[in-house]
Amino acid sequence: MLAPEKTWWKPIGRMEKTWLTVALVWCVFLTVMMPLWYYMGKQNVPAETYKISPLDYNAKVTEFVEKYKVGEDTINGIKLPVVEAPGGSDVYIRASTWQWYPILQLRKGEQYRLHLSSMDLGHGFSLQPVNINLQVVPDYDYVATITPTTSGEFTIICNEFCSLGHHTMIGKIIVK
Repeated sequence: MLAPEKTWWKPIGRMEKTWLTVALVWCVFLTVMMPLWYYMGKQNVPAETYKISPLDYNAKVTEFVEKYKVGEDTINGIKLPVVEAPGGSDVYIRASTWQWYPILQLRKGEQYRLHLSSMDLGHGFSLQPVNINLQVVPDYDYVATITPTTSGEFTIICNEFCSLGHHTMIGKIIVK
């Protein structure tokens, strides 16, 4: 059996000092980069969050759809309204078990305030292929300021497991 020496510590050697210095410099660098990347990296969606009941949020979505509906489209065999609000507007998407509602039609270069909330469970809003990921939970209205820069059709998927039909939870945003 090997027991530690009586003086188990010894002055550190040159190689160990070098690696400790590299690790310390790297830690300081990453610590400084976190706030810099947050403010200067333009990687975070400007957002606000408000407390709201699912019933009140659902009423806002219904009013929004009635006011700005321009057509219908089908996703997974379900007819959903296509809604186009003018630039600068508040636009709403409701998450509920296995469905994003409605389909949004936005204009390239226009700024919108995108409201997201859930009626039942926690969901993950993932806009593909641009890789925007947001958490959507009941009782909170998550508001993200967005400006579409590319036209086309973008798919919304739920990336937070929300029970058995999770894989069918697909939505759409159309940018013209």
